[in-house]
Amino acid sequence: MRRRLLLVLLGLSLAALAGFAGPLLHSTSAERTQRFALSRTADLDRFAELASVGGDRLLAEVRAHVELYGDAVVVIDARRTPVLETGMRADDPLVRAALDAALRNQPAATAPDVLPWSSGAVLFARPIGSGTRVTGAVALRSTVDRAAADVGASWGIVLSGVLSAALAFVALALLLARWVLRPVAELERGVRAVGGGSPGAHVSPVLGPPELRGLAGSFNRMSDAVAESAHRQRALVADTSHQLRNPLAALRLRMDSLAGRVSPSAEPAYSSMVAELDRLESLLDSMLLLASADTAATELAVGSDARCDAGVVARERIDSWVPAADRAGVKVVEDIASVPVGCSESDLAQVLDVLLDNAIKYAPGGTVRVSVELPGIVAVTDDGPGVRVEDLPKLTDRFWRASGSAPGSGLGLAIADRLVTAYGGELRIALAEPHGLAVTVSLPGGA
Repeated sequence: MRRRLLLVLLGLSLAALAGFAGPLLHSTSAERTQRFALSRTADLDRFAELASVGGDRLLAEVRAHVELYGDAVVVIDARRTPVLETGMRADDPLVRAALDAALRNQPAATAPDVLPWSSGAVLFARPIGSGTRVTGAVALRSTVDRAAADVGASWGIVLSGVLSAALAFVALALLLARWVLRPVAELERGVRAVGGGSPGAHVSPVLGPPELRGLAGSFNRMSDAVAESAHRQRALVADTSHQLRNPLAALRLRMDSLAGRVSPSAEPAYSSMVAELDRLESLLDSMLLLASADTAATELAVGSDARCDAGVVARERIDSWVPAADRAGVKVVEDIASVPVGCSESDLAQVLDVLLDNAIKYAPGGTVRVSVELPGIVAVTDDGPGVRVEDLPKLTDRFWRASGSAPGSGLGLAIADRLVTAYGGELRIALAEPHGLAVTVSLPGGA
């Protein structure tokens, strides 16, 4: 779903950018082509005017133009005799055709649009004299290299802007997809948790659009109802079994008191009643064991087959703790890989919350490094004051707190250690260099 949503968003964004960039690139090319054509046409008009009055000024201005632009110019009279040839000859077939068209006073062809990869030259021609009396013609051949370079520079600016806008659209699409799909991912995790036996699994009801927030609230109510129903079922079995034990115990006493006093004719019936009583007591004991086993199975189902991506969980928890880190002036550095581990997301998130809370709390203004690497190693290192070497083994003791430490219950690391060891992992605490603490969590692989 994430891929489809991104494809739709990016497709619409790219289509909008293409619809904007295409006409802009075309207009840029057309505008530079028009300026190129107008400039050369103005030069032709100037040469035609000078040729009509004669004199040496035409030669001087043509030479100056050729030196400046590197163009080629040909001037002929009405009998097609060359008056001036600079850079090309009047008997060249293309030049001759253009001059003949000018002598016949035919309209000049429109210059093609100049593109960044355009090359070669464009031939311009016009008659000398008025429309009723043509005394000659002027041809000018000019290369488009300079105009093509200008168009390329303009296109570069436009495409840079388009690329920047595309990157902004990609970032916006990623953020929008994350905002829309994060509650969906939470709902999926919640469903898996309920299916795995976790009682009362909840998802955040404040993430995503209103429709998904409403769905999250409905899921939480459903999860509470399922958990309450399961709890009531186990309680009913346990309470019923417990309540029936008292009348059965009284019945057992009465049956035992009748032993030896039953007439021989009633002995078979008495033995049958004792056997049924034994069966009832066994059934009640089994029901109590079933209720206890159901509770134990629910607890085991949460952790026994649980799998998650430690990198994904670590990034989510870091995102949640960034505001607290900013308030404490702590810089959080990540070195996170995608590592599957055999642990539930909720429990790993709780462990990381404990470690990040302690690191941020005891390293104000410092740096906290979070790394996730194979094989299932999650480490949180801070550069705070640390503790004494002899106090390291006590950090996971319940209610133990170092002297002069920040306020707390002293249960955080103890809870984290209990959660990690419940999944067959290990939590190790060591001093960091040059100071601070390094807490390393090793979890079994979840692949």
